[in-house]
Amino acid sequence: MKLELDRDNGVPLTEQIVNGVQTWIRSRVAHPGAKLPSIRQFAADYQISRFPVIEAYDRLVSLGFIDSRHGSGFYVAERSRAMLAGHGMSDPRRAGEESDHILQQFNHPGESLKLGSGFIPEAWRDMESIGQAIRHVSRVDSSSLIDYATPLGNATLRDHLQGRIAQLGIAADASQVLITNGASQALDMLMRYMLKAGDTVFVEDPGYYNLNGLLKLHGVRLVGIPRTRNGPDLDVMQTMLKEHRPRLFFVNTVFHNPTGTTISPPVAFRLLQLAREHQFTIVEDDIYADFQSEPTDRLATLDQLEHVVYVGGLSKTLSSSLRIGYLVASPAIVKDLADVKMLTSIGGSRFAEAVAVALLERGMYRKYLERLRRRMRDALGLTVQTLEDSGWALFDKPLGGKFVWARVPHVDDATRLVECGAPLGVTVAPGSYFRPNAEPSPWIRVNAAFTHDPRARAFFDAAAALPG
Repeated sequence: MKLELDRDNGVPLTEQIVNGVQTWIRSRVAHPGAKLPSIRQFAADYQISRFPVIEAYDRLVSLGFIDSRHGSGFYVAERSRAMLAGHGMSDPRRAGEESDHILQQFNHPGESLKLGSGFIPEAWRDMESIGQAIRHVSRVDSSSLIDYATPLGNATLRDHLQGRIAQLGIAADASQVLITNGASQALDMLMRYMLKAGDTVFVEDPGYYNLNGLLKLHGVRLVGIPRTRNGPDLDVMQTMLKEHRPRLFFVNTVFHNPTGTTISPPVAFRLLQLAREHQFTIVEDDIYADFQSEPTDRLATLDQLEHVVYVGGLSKTLSSSLRIGYLVASPAIVKDLADVKMLTSIGGSRFAEAVAVALLERGMYRKYLERLRRRMRDALGLTVQTLEDSGWALFDKPLGGKFVWARVPHVDDATRLVECGAPLGVTVAPGSYFRPNAEPSPWIRVNAAFTHDPRARAFFDAAAALPG
């Protein structure tokens, strides 16, 4: 195993080691059971401290790439290649590229402009209010610093969330709200509860790449339904329903990731009709709900949780670190999912939930949202204008949220755009990452919150000038 480590490129050594070992394993040079250098030997070979090696090996064990054998050392895991190549991931290199893209979002700021990231810039967050809420909770609820939350989650927080979904017209009481560790845990628990290996589910094409990867880890077969400007293409869906019997359909209703579009009322009504007729459940991922100033009807509003499970959260707006997600479903489903939560994580973070309550009760979150929505609206307008001025084509002009789905008209493969951005210090992900089985795509996702940076405009112009 030979890795190239660069102390001066701004990427932490731990991350360089993790990425290097993953690449080595994926290259098929390493075979399952191959022994890695000891921590001491690795540190000596590369003339670095043992601490980043310890942290990197620990992370690789957690990710399932290597095994730790007490008293013997570290070895390439027997299941590492199966984990990448199995469960529908036919190309382990593609799976690795997708995970690398996710990891890129966590690199230290300043290394590159993460134009395709899913995050809000730190400077846009309400750090002062979060700090005040943390200090308040530390003073008045010291037990929250050490105790688990209850399986359903903080009762006051559930009351607040029930009030928020009531504003959308979803009739559910607080007992039907289950707090989760971000929306990702809600999705994972639903998969554990409602699916088994070999089941078929429908997902949007393009859609949320982390969702697609998680479904594949569960051994589930994905069928992509094209996303149009008005929502899922239901003509295609109806054809697919004749061939497949999906258990679930995962759909973004408002400010869809990555296209930024919102489902129109006629599409919503017809989609619910198909769900009733063909007896599948819709998982409505409404994680971007708080970016919307004037609420539109949700599927859960029209269906009242008969064929819909509703998923939301505060992580995309309030704080990614607090990890507050939630799901709303029928009482029977919530009861069973609370059991799943206890078995898989015992409980959530009582502290994070208490901080969220403080921010909601004191009105700080409401005021922050008002500022954030204005800021995002302005950023979207600037982004759309800049892209059009540079000759890009837009999938649609979003009315809110963070994302614009865009392409250069004469460029058929977005990997060329990735290569164009790299020397300019701009990181984007090719549209293939957002497709169910990594099919080629000319599109990329642009996060409007980052397009004020001069590097973004330089990238847009350079990409538009690429030869056809």
